Amino acid sequence: MGLFDNDSIGIDLGTSNVRIYVKGKGIVLNEPSVVAVNRNTGEVIAIGDEANAMLGRAPANIAVVRPLEGGVISSYHDTERMLKIYLRKVIGRTLFAKPSVMVCVPSGVTDVEKRALIEVTEEAGAKRASLIEEPVAAAIGAGLDIGAAYGNMVVDIGGGTTDVALISLGGLVVHNSIKVAGNSLDEAILKYIKKKYGILIGDRTAIEIKESVGSAYPREEEAVIEVAGRSMTSGLPKRITIRSNETIEALSEPLLTMLEAIHTVLEKTPPELASDVAQSGICLTGGGALLYGIDKLVSIKTGLPCYVAEDAMSCVAIGTGKAADNMAPLPEEAVYE
Repeated sequence: MGLFDNDSIGIDLGTSNVRIYVKGKGIVLNEPSVVAVNRNTGEVIAIGDEANAMLGRAPANIAVVRPLEGGVISSYHDTERMLKIYLRKVIGRTLFAKPSVMVCVPSGVTDVEKRALIEVTEEAGAKRASLIEEPVAAAIGAGLDIGAAYGNMVVDIGGGTTDVALISLGGLVVHNSIKVAGNSLDEAILKYIKKKYGILIGDRTAIEIKESVGSAYPREEEAVIEVAGRSMTSGLPKRITIRSNETIEALSEPLLTMLEAIHTVLEKTPPELASDVAQSGICLTGGGALLYGIDKLVSIKTGLPCYVAEDAMSCVAIGTGKAADNMAPLPEEAVYE
């Protein structure tokens, strides 16, 4: 037997990570959304952490892929196989006791994309699959009272998408979803270092820079990190030092796009609900919310209070799991089956 002993589970099927939540146990699986496949046989060689370690290091006969892009399926077959393996890890080696599964999706996905995700989840072993919109799940996971006649504003910055939503009475009053998020921050760092230093670095190094010294707002004490890459002129390995203040410049473009998405939602917010947001503030969730100073930047640019939710990275998974267990009241329009 595995860890699973409940009738339903919640899955945060993210572009960067898959997190599975089980009632009473919390998040029982948290692994990268990465699959390594043998190009010749089509066999899955590794998934999750093991496959992630192969990124940028695999030989020509092994394809290391992310089967989800921008929060939606880019490879149906690989997503199905990845989900099947992860579900087996959670509920045991057999799938006889099939669970009901709720999966979160970005608020901007189409009905076709929703149907594809339901089908792939059921093919992977779910008895019944349903979907919940990501900002609603994030709000539940952050502990907000989404059922109240009160405006709660959530900005969920995932790997592939940033979802901005104003929620009242359990539903999305105004929302906006953009494909600029955590992965875009990584790409911005890659481009900056290539342009300024003439150095090529890998995705994993860009993530290390973002997590160690990445900043949306100046730090009280500047942080530095030394990284290695390949010189574009000599072709040889070269080490450089990156300072936190440099990353403010490097990340300015994607952060500006996120701010514009927030402003778009605020401009469409009804006056009474805008008053609520002015009082309670903007709640930031997702891995991107952990970027240093992003709450300060949003607060300064909007003139509103802003805070990072507790356990921001897990909010969507927790909220999806609670919704799956009917622990949170949800209107019909928030769930897709």
